[in-house]
Amino acid sequence: MSLRPETRVVSLGRPPHEEESSLNPPIVLTSTFVGRGDARGVRTYGRDANPSWDPFEEALADLEGAEQPAVLFASGLAAVSAALSLVPQGATLVMLRHTYLGTVAVARELASRGLLTLELVEADGGAGLVERIRRPAPGGLVVWLESPTNPMLEVTDLPLVLAEARRSGVTSIVDNTFATPLGQRPLLLGADVVVHSVTKYLAGHSDVVLGAAVASTPALRERLVQQRLLGGAVAGSFEAWLALRGLRTLALRIERSQENAAELARRLEAHPAVASVRHPSLPADPGHAIAARTMDGFGSILSIQLPGGAEEADAFIASLRLWVSATSLGGVESTLERRRRHPGESPSVPPGLIRLSVGIESVDDLWEDLRRSLDTLAPASPEGPRDPA
Repeated sequence: MSLRPETRVVSLGRPPHEEESSLNPPIVLTSTFVGRGDARGVRTYGRDANPSWDPFEEALADLEGAEQPAVLFASGLAAVSAALSLVPQGATLVMLRHTYLGTVAVARELASRGLLTLELVEADGGAGLVERIRRPAPGGLVVWLESPTNPMLEVTDLPLVLAEARRSGVTSIVDNTFATPLGQRPLLLGADVVVHSVTKYLAGHSDVVLGAAVASTPALRERLVQQRLLGGAVAGSFEAWLALRGLRTLALRIERSQENAAELARRLEAHPAVASVRHPSLPADPGHAIAARTMDGFGSILSIQLPGGAEEADAFIASLRLWVSATSLGGVESTLERRRRHPGESPSVPPGLIRLSVGIESVDDLWEDLRRSLDTLAPASPEGPRDPA
């Protein structure tokens, strides 16, 4: 029976439906397993494997279209680091300039040790990446993709770029945290590895720190497992169970938060105190056409810029009452932050850019909080106030 994603997030990772069986998988709290463990695949120690990981790993793999389970890590950055360990020594790693700052920091650290050459390129929808993939690099080439980017929300034509990477024999890795597997499935487009910060939308309740990587082949998966084993970034049993519980409502949360984000983007675009808005749902957004063609939905993250820069952005955030000033995203609550407050953020990110992670609250309540704060910044219009609602 072929089930739609909205159904699979609810049904995946459950024990067999047997009389008196548990509806939910149990939490296994142990560091050690009994037995000699001299057969391949037999559990011996909690750093190697834990049955509490299995349901989530199987569920995420199914949603991403993988034929082998995902690999769960202790954090999103641990999953990123494991994926970056796949870059051959001496190869060139190509990333978009506005890739998540933690990912860029890990890549820069590897480059500083001479393990790879890092190239940061501008986002142009994908044409530039295709051109770069076609040019050989000494030691090989690996392309790291993020669409939409964090925090600039630039959209890349993943089908175009991944098809070219596959044709050219170039390894491709995609961070799918923002879009989630309900928005796009890069493995099915030809990606070699997909990574997620499970902390964000997959778990969805701001109470778990986890990451995951999904591989296109058993050989790549085994390398990721070995990186987890040797690096020690293993997930906790309770965290894995919480992430699976959060996954059950992913479709509902994404549906509501995407609707809220699109409506807020529309209203913000019309407010005189806002200099610019980025959200792929907006017809004028540079990524709108690609997102409409390649994604199932426009996502729940948007960004705005205020004309007064960092000082005005900080004042705006400080005056909000419902929105939470916080650095993470993807939870049921709406959060926001000025991204350049982080020293590692790209200097090409405008100082006053505010990233908003839209939650599932009433969109009118969210808007009223934003509008009230914006109205204190907006100059009086000679034509009278506009009503974006």
